[in-house]
Amino acid sequence: MVRRVAVVGAGVSGLAAIKCCLEEGLGPPCFERSEDIGGLWRYVDQPEEGRASIYRTVFTNSCKEMMCYSDFPFPDDHPNYMHNAKLQQYICKYAEHFDLLQRIQFKTLVTKIKKRPDFSVTGQWEVVTQRDGKEETAVFDAVMICSGHHVYPNLPLADFPGIQKFKGCYFHSREYKEPEKFRGKKVLVIGLGNSGSDIAVELSTVASQVYLSSRSGSWVMSRVWDNGYPWDMVILTRFRNWLGNILPKALSDWLFVRNMNRFFKHENFGLMPLNRTSRREPVFNDDLPGRITCGAVVMKPNVKEFRETSVLFQDGTVQDDVDVVVFATGYSYSHPFLKDDSILISRDNEVILYKCIVPLHLEKPTMAVIGLVQSLGPAIPTVDIQCRWAVKVFQGQCTLPPVSEMMDDIDEKRRKKLKWFGDSTTLQTEYITYVDELASDIGVKPNVLKLLLTDPRLALEVFFGPCTPYQYRLMGPGKWSGARKAILTQWDRTLR
Repeated sequence: MVRRVAVVGAGVSGLAAIKCCLEEGLGPPCFERSEDIGGLWRYVDQPEEGRASIYRTVFTNSCKEMMCYSDFPFPDDHPNYMHNAKLQQYICKYAEHFDLLQRIQFKTLVTKIKKRPDFSVTGQWEVVTQRDGKEETAVFDAVMICSGHHVYPNLPLADFPGIQKFKGCYFHSREYKEPEKFRGKKVLVIGLGNSGSDIAVELSTVASQVYLSSRSGSWVMSRVWDNGYPWDMVILTRFRNWLGNILPKALSDWLFVRNMNRFFKHENFGLMPLNRTSRREPVFNDDLPGRITCGAVVMKPNVKEFRETSVLFQDGTVQDDVDVVVFATGYSYSHPFLKDDSILISRDNEVILYKCIVPLHLEKPTMAVIGLVQSLGPAIPTVDIQCRWAVKVFQGQCTLPPVSEMMDDIDEKRRKKLKWFGDSTTLQTEYITYVDELASDIGVKPNVLKLLLTDPRLALEVFFGPCTPYQYRLMGPGKWSGARKAILTQWDRTLR
């Protein structure tokens, strides 16, 4: 019987984990290496070792109605998309409202998590922590790893010949905080993800010229969609998800490309993805097309070679007098406190996790990795439902199938990833499909047909309206009395 759970990390995932454990009477301590909650969203002026780092002007890419915790809406007066400081305030209010802070041990580093000698019988773990130079060991019935995957920068210098002789400055985007010190410089940003495009646009307001290099292109979306509504409230609906699953792939691909090109033709801007039908996570940037049109940002292909003061690109063009290179090349996920390689097994650079949560080959399913997934949708509701599912697994209320069936499920999802995203190792998944799958397992997925008979107005909003997190609090374990009202008033809060 699981009675004590250790939670590693007090970001948005860790806070959801603490709350879920408390609701099941599991009394978790949470170990946080920094001095405050918030994880990725807690901005500090200098990058801190072992935790995520953001730049000063980061805003959310999901709107407030879509990205809130499922039983704790944002205040009415908050904007639809928020600056990181505003989101951090919300995270603090959530922790205070549910009395989570007393469970967190700050400035406590988890140095080792290992199986107990009798793990095959008890499923217990030894967790070694370090605080003020003192080491402590404690035994737990289960562990929830909530340390995120934006901590360890991926800096693939071996892929860029000549970088050692480049006389300018170069660094990973994790080190970037604000633009002022790059005033008047020529800057090359490598990587067309959300960070790369944000940094390129911001630097273009002070630099003499910004070049943005992309290996494979990307779809670029605006936060503002049809009639000025948030993109995710328009696109992330059960109706659209259902339609996308039943249409022939050729028609679905055509509609997808047409939708992505509705505001501007990506090919004309040097942004067209190499695989034009891939659903890989788009870039959310309201200003990039305008900065390209103004010439403040110049799109370039992949770098072929660095020289002392210039850069040779794959198309044969050379850019002289480059002062600064920013590598917005993403992150590698790592869990240095897991010394036993048999716990988290990788295959082709992919960690093998059932439902993207549970390590496959454990004798007892008493470990959950939360947040090691990336959906075209909001992160907070995703990790929230992951935590609710994991705790039910720990309690034995959600039974896992045999290992062979779990492996078949993982392989099937790999094939779907290859079909939709062009990459079987990506952390990406379809938001509604994934969250519904977990919700169904624990009995909290909304039953639209039943609602149609008992509450038609709500049923229509659940199916045709945005798939907001409140939907997963309408019924079943963890039901919230305010869920119906939150769904029926969500557009009012958006307009306000």
